[in-house]
Amino acid sequence: MAIIIGLIIIAIGAFCQSSSYVPINKVKEWSWESFWLTQGVFAWLIFPFLGALLAVPSGHSLCELFTADNSFNIWMTILFGVLWGVGGLTFGLSMRYLGVALGQSIALGTCAALGTILGPVMLNIVFPNAGHLEKLTSAVLIGVLITLLGIAIIGVAGHMKAQTLSEEEKRKAVKDFNFPKGIIIALLAGFMSGCFNIGLEFGSELHFAETNDMFKSLPATMLVTLGGFVTNAVYCLYQNAKNKSWGDYGKTNLYANNLFFCILAGLLWYSQFFGLSLGKGFLTESPTLTTFAFCILMALNVVFSNVWGIILKEWKGVSKKTLVVLIIGIIVLIVSTFIPELLK
Repeated sequence: MAIIIGLIIIAIGAFCQSSSYVPINKVKEWSWESFWLTQGVFAWLIFPFLGALLAVPSGHSLCELFTADNSFNIWMTILFGVLWGVGGLTFGLSMRYLGVALGQSIALGTCAALGTILGPVMLNIVFPNAGHLEKLTSAVLIGVLITLLGIAIIGVAGHMKAQTLSEEEKRKAVKDFNFPKGIIIALLAGFMSGCFNIGLEFGSELHFAETNDMFKSLPATMLVTLGGFVTNAVYCLYQNAKNKSWGDYGKTNLYANNLFFCILAGLLWYSQFFGLSLGKGFLTESPTLTTFAFCILMALNVVFSNVWGIILKEWKGVSKKTLVVLIIGIIVLIVSTFIPELLK
């Protein structure tokens, strides 16, 4: 029962994340960079900090974790957060050059797979005698392969949908199509996005002995998102300067509306990793699912993103065959969340 509860919590977090972009349409008269930076303050700084406080037992302070003895793991966690931030910025470019279906499938597939596998691998390189590679059991690797299969099937459905467009609509949809460049950028985006889980692995010991299992990864999550905020803030401020959009922050009459939706977007986005931490707290009796949890989160992110696509009628007008392929891909991803537990 605990495992089921853990998976449900992770699924709720994934659903929130897939809904986090809905508030964007409610933000008025702000450029993308102004909105992205503002919601990032909440998504990557404020809410992660509040979450990390839940990991602090009575009589302790969060600052107690940040000692010289932990400095290496702290800086490695932040470093991989910075790299994860690059992944978020290049993710959009992968879709620019490959289209949404192919770009998203390659980037998210790479993120799910490499994020799961490279965490233990990187730790094993730094701490070769700690047995981190033992986490990558055959059950975990098979689960990763099934996740990749599900994302690939959804990518095929997206490609089938694109084929129903006219040549003019195709050029409009992917006017900058460049397969070689797109593949390189998609793989880079996936690898960099997977750095989030690598950062969590390096920060896995940054908690108090008394901390509840559900909250143990929240201090590390805060450090990863701090690193990601740095990357995104530098880019957004550069875009503010380039596009002369500094005036967005001076439109005080829009604060009530825009700040509300920025806070909402930030809360929904952070919910995925808050849910990941809580969910893993219920998976402690299954080391296999604990290792596989990040891959589960990414898989469910894809599932709910496409469910939202169906609800919002983005798949309206496609053939029944295309919908069948899409639904098969979603089912495969759902199955991938519990296959490792059955195979262990």
